[in-house]
Amino acid sequence: MKAVIEIAPRGSVFAVARNQLKAAETDPLFGADYHLSFESARALFAELTPARIDLLESLRQCGPCSVYALAKTVARNYSNVHTDVAKLEEHGLVQRTPEDAVFVPFESVEIHLDLFKQAA
Repeated sequence: MKAVIEIAPRGSVFAVARNQLKAAETDPLFGADYHLSFESARALFAELTPARIDLLESLRQCGPCSVYALAKTVARNYSNVHTDVAKLEEHGLVQRTPEDAVFVPFESVEIHLDLFKQAA
């Protein structure tokens, strides 16, 4: 499974979906299982801070674990890690097991950042 995070101007959700469907028709390996869009680079990086991106990477490497174990692994304050995991979970980039361990459900997470892309 692959997650793609991108910048999509306000109101362009249908244009983005149309382009994704076209790309999937011509290249079946192109499609992602999960898409997350933000209106601007500022919005993207306000939600996905460097610390949160680091958490995704660490969690992907260590596999499912408790938030406490993750905080110890990354040597960060539990409360801050808990807040960051909650935000990542809100965006669908982290999920929980029935035992309440957190994990990244994707084999890859890509951030597409085209700052000068014209609106469709």
